[in-house]
Amino acid sequence: MTDRISTSQISFLLIIIGLAAGCFPANAQSQELDSSARATVAELVVPDLEKREVRIFAESVLSASTSDRTPFWLRTNQYGIIPVASPFGSLRGGISANYLRDKTKPADLVKNRRKLAGWGYGLEVVGNGGRKSAVLIPEAYLKGRIRGLELQVGRRREVIGLADSTIGTGPYIWSGNAMPIPKIQISMADYTPIGFTKGVLAFRGLFAHGWFGNQGAVTHSYLHQKALYGRLGKPGWPIKFYAGMSHQVQWAGRSDLISNENQIKNGRFPTGLGNYVNAIFGTSLAALGDNIDTTIYSKGDRGNRVGNHLGTVDIGFEITRKDFSLFFYRQSIYDDGSLYYLSNIADGLNGIRYLNQRPATRRFHIERIVTEFLYTLSQGGAIFGDRDQDRGADNYFNHSQYRDGWSYLGRTIGTPFITPTNDTRPELPRSQTFERYFFTNNNRVKVFHLAVSGSWHETYTFLLKCSMSQNLGTYGFPFPNSVRQFSSVLTLGFPAFGHGFRAMASVATDQGNLLPASTGFQISLRKTWDVARR
Repeated sequence: MTDRISTSQISFLLIIIGLAAGCFPANAQSQELDSSARATVAELVVPDLEKREVRIFAESVLSASTSDRTPFWLRTNQYGIIPVASPFGSLRGGISANYLRDKTKPADLVKNRRKLAGWGYGLEVVGNGGRKSAVLIPEAYLKGRIRGLELQVGRRREVIGLADSTIGTGPYIWSGNAMPIPKIQISMADYTPIGFTKGVLAFRGLFAHGWFGNQGAVTHSYLHQKALYGRLGKPGWPIKFYAGMSHQVQWAGRSDLISNENQIKNGRFPTGLGNYVNAIFGTSLAALGDNIDTTIYSKGDRGNRVGNHLGTVDIGFEITRKDFSLFFYRQSIYDDGSLYYLSNIADGLNGIRYLNQRPATRRFHIERIVTEFLYTLSQGGAIFGDRDQDRGADNYFNHSQYRDGWSYLGRTIGTPFITPTNDTRPELPRSQTFERYFFTNNNRVKVFHLAVSGSWHETYTFLLKCSMSQNLGTYGFPFPNSVRQFSSVLTLGFPAFGHGFRAMASVATDQGNLLPASTGFQISLRKTWDVARR
């Protein structure tokens, strides 16, 4: 749905402030350099130079299941490279190079200060064979940095939001479930201290322009994206607080399939520099009144904003002790005006992550535990109207103009528990006509998730994920009854053959009335080469 809140404007201004802060060295960093200046002359002579870390990998994968569907947790949050159809085989290969790794001692930093610029790259190719064969390129990017700023061009794996990014369900708005969208992005990749706060206050953020491509009901549409997150507390403090937000916009594009002039004018959605600015600031076209070109803007545009606006407002805090850390987080959802009026405040992703900071031993070792609760039943209520209390029917990840919804190449960009209509059982209610077509027939969900990862005898790893959901469909097409679904996966990793080889074996199951029943397995063998080049 189209966003009606003004917090995106605040986010943009904070991005500019944060990026500006990243251009200047912080006091905390300067103090560290000054203290190292007292090193002896002998410490200043270090022959080892900086080296670039290059990683190359090759992997083969085989998967099969008891049905023609790959189980949920075998394909979810895999950046769109795992086929939905089962069985399949896959060959993968890739190379990546990170920034130069500083091999000098602290004393040398006095003379060299720090590397002001650097660059890196990544490329991954996936070939899938099965019911549907495809060659995919989930990563192909170049990146460069100057001080705290990073510029990235291309496709790159990433998640956005304050949430566990490893064994949880993924951040609500950008979970790593879909193929990465090609974009140009400038960011502060790490928390960058504001100098005068001496490291107490730090920010990270991004500003990006992307391309959705030429597939689907709307082609050649763009992505505008920005995010800013702040940290209160130095890295070594026992308690740190986090807060921030992200803002995503689908905008521009054209369609030969949508002909209703209340939704689109002359087969094109508003584009150009002026409308890019409208997308950035979330300008309300309704506030312009009669001062608007009706040959460009449809009735739907004139009553709302240019494009499909959505995102999250996040908060969290972290407790760090000697042996463990706890991270508590909450992501509140906006997909229309409901969050501005707090009418959908019940909706969001809530999580707790436990991280064991003791070193792994030869015994059984639990590394990480994540428990999450996702709730999207409210959506501000079933009614959307002009009154503040009627800012409901948000219809998460669906949009009346951008019929493919919040998806890319058929996969949900955000939380995978808001499932594409084609993934659900065919007997469940859904729109039967294109004029009322929506990407998902199930965006009112309640999910409990538990995941545990660890190791045994140091070299053997395990991961267990279990998710139980209640699904109510959508306000427009509700399910007759609450539909329950259970999905789980157990993955074991172990060394195989010689140095650099690692095997993985997974078994997963889907049981319930939302997804087709399926139990499947997946085995893989991966060889990794780590190279350090000057």
